[in-house]
Amino acid sequence: MGLEVKIRTVGRKNGGEGWLESAYSTYDVRLRSANVVVSTHHHRNDVELMRGIEADEDKEHKVVLLDPLGRQCTSEMFSENMYRWLEEGGSRLTFVIGGAGGLPEEVKRGGVGGGKNKRDMLSMGMITFTHQFARIVLMEQIYRASEIKKGSGYHK
Repeated sequence: MGLEVKIRTVGRKNGGEGWLESAYSTYDVRLRSANVVVSTHHHRNDVELMRGIEADEDKEHKVVLLDPLGRQCTSEMFSENMYRWLEEGGSRLTFVIGGAGGLPEEVKRGGVGGGKNKRDMLSMGMITFTHQFARIVLMEQIYRASEIKKGSGYHK
């Protein structure tokens, strides 16, 4: 069985930017060859996003919120955390990227604090990304994490 990673976000798929989908596809192919299957779920609004998160939690996925107030970490720490989260979630992990207004408060309040059934919160830094670009940065970091775990030369 492979590793299942979901990315949940609010907003349009790509905003008409073909290069974003090209970058996503590049990392998707690389990750599939590393036995990591990533799927992205775009939600029209925060209510749909919350339903998706709750559905994943019902299936015991580990949920990680991406928010500027979350913990910052190095790529090595991200790799360690990602594989721990995958273990906690039975090889299933969900990352959540907020829309233009960030993550809704009800998502942040929903059990943040670590532990098997709690959501973790991670920061990609204090600068602001579009949700489309944040998804590409996240894909690269997921791929980098898999390469760090393998001990390849990708991460130097």
